Amino acid sequence: MNFFESQDIARRNTKLLLFLFVMAVISLVLLTNLLVFAFINFQDSARMASGQYYYTWETFLAISAAVILLVILSSLFRLGSLRQGGSAVAEMMDGELLVDAGGDLNKRKLLNVVEEMAIASGTPVPPVYLIRDQAINAFAAGYSPGDAVIGITYGAMENLNRDELQGVIAHEFSHILNGDMRLNIRLIGILYGILMVALLGRILLHSGSHRGSSRDRDGSSIALLGLGLVIVGYLGQFFGNMIKAAVSRQREYLADASAVQFTRDPTGIAGALKRIGGYSSGSILQHPESEELSHTFFSEGVTFSLAGMLATHPPLEKRIKRIDPGWDGQYLESMTQEPDTGQAGAGQTPETAMGFAGAPIRIDAEKTIAQIGNPGESQIRKARSIIASLPASYVSAAHEPYSARALVYLMQLDSNEEVRKSQMDHLKEAADLGVFDALAKLLDDEDDFHTAMRLPLLEMSLPTLRQLSYQQYKLFLGNLDVLIKADGRIGLSEWAVQKLINKHLGEVFEKQHTDVKYNSLKPLKQHCETLLSMLAYSDREAAVSPAKAFAAGSEELDFEINLIDKKQLGFRALDSALENLAALHPLRKPKLLKACIRTVTADGVVSLIEQELLRTIADTLECPMPPLTTDP
Repeated sequence: MNFFESQDIARRNTKLLLFLFVMAVISLVLLTNLLVFAFINFQDSARMASGQYYYTWETFLAISAAVILLVILSSLFRLGSLRQGGSAVAEMMDGELLVDAGGDLNKRKLLNVVEEMAIASGTPVPPVYLIRDQAINAFAAGYSPGDAVIGITYGAMENLNRDELQGVIAHEFSHILNGDMRLNIRLIGILYGILMVALLGRILLHSGSHRGSSRDRDGSSIALLGLGLVIVGYLGQFFGNMIKAAVSRQREYLADASAVQFTRDPTGIAGALKRIGGYSSGSILQHPESEELSHTFFSEGVTFSLAGMLATHPPLEKRIKRIDPGWDGQYLESMTQEPDTGQAGAGQTPETAMGFAGAPIRIDAEKTIAQIGNPGESQIRKARSIIASLPASYVSAAHEPYSARALVYLMQLDSNEEVRKSQMDHLKEAADLGVFDALAKLLDDEDDFHTAMRLPLLEMSLPTLRQLSYQQYKLFLGNLDVLIKADGRIGLSEWAVQKLINKHLGEVFEKQHTDVKYNSLKPLKQHCETLLSMLAYSDREAAVSPAKAFAAGSEELDFEINLIDKKQLGFRALDSALENLAALHPLRKPKLLKACIRTVTADGVVSLIEQELLRTIADTLECPMPPLTTDP
């Protein structure tokens, strides 16, 4: 299954989940009305003897409205508490943000693997949260790649070797790429709303029992009503958990398969599962919130009875057998492995190691689109060499909030001395205290900066920039805008950096998320013209004319579009085009992306600026594109 099909399935599962939620609410309404009917009528022996029961439509509607409001408002409240995305989920588990590995080789190994996976898949590097639990488990949480986090237990970090850890992280990245995270958060909200009926019953039961101790008949009646609501609520939650388990189990099989495809090494994830089976603590977490988040974990996080009916994950044996059909049934003993620092590409120069080579490259449209959301082993190797080729001072800067901002500012400094002086003067006055000093230190190594480093360094900086306060975030964006406009024009590379920052930090600080609005490209004809026209003009040194490049791309569409005059194009129009095109149905996006690739490859090669534009456009369209590689 490819990335776009997985996105479509996640979208259809969301619709199914909404339908099942409505059915669950209707069931709760009917059961609660039945309970209230019994409560009103079966306490009166005379009414029972006469067979004349009392229940009006007004009572039915009032009870129904109360139940619906309770469930919906509770669900909305829970979803509102998770608006921060993945970080809110990690904080539910009391996760601690891993900012700096220091001298801890296990932490360094973990951060290296996460960074490799992110750069290989073309997504922002997600923040890593450590969960203080000796069980071997992990999770990915968030609404989108921009606000996603990886949570992992100390048990997993300390007891898995590098290949096994890579398999686990690849599994979690599958959830990030395939749209499972948003569905998981919605499940949390929906089940919380259904549970509120039971919680209300517990309150009434406790209140009635307290009054009943004084032989208060009303108190006994309230306790009885509360008991009935507890039964109704937990019955609803039971069936809700069955739905959650069924949806989750299927997605876990797909994530396992994606992890194998990602790493091209089935022994990694299979070894992690075998390690869980042979580990004394297994994968069961002790945190009280683990039940609510059980469907988000890598492996079963809580203990279920009822013959596995409520288990959110398939049995270990079945998962291992699917990955390793020849498995002998033996689990692996728990043991601490020597951490691997992952510096496989050390010593390579940026020009030879970077995935974004400075020279133009040749790419194949079909292969490039097939790799979206489905990176392979070659992308992991390239990501590893990319990280190893980056100057140590820049990598260190990307992991600290002050210097991370300085690093992004460095990318926007102009080569013209007069313009640069204006930019530096502005930052000296307007930047947060300490940021300007960090920039001055980075300038000492400016000769080591290669334009091809821009995107990977930005991807590494994004989790650090998410640690800013809202005021710091707004000031950062304002300063960035001033730097970009300092020379009186906006370049394509400047726009690309600003676009990526606005998108991914906007998802965190502004809660900006895209929903599907269009099922066809035809209503977006004008936006397609804007996008392909901008790409046709992007490479000034192209061997073909913009008209020919535009024609090559437009042939991929099912309708006729026209090249827009360069003077009529602008970044505001491009932003508007991408905003609307991002709301396109997932299964319609491959055609659009293929048109973009055909446009920039009309002259047979893709320049550095075209590579940056392609990856920025794909990222904005919610289609993370791995580092581009030359044809074999």
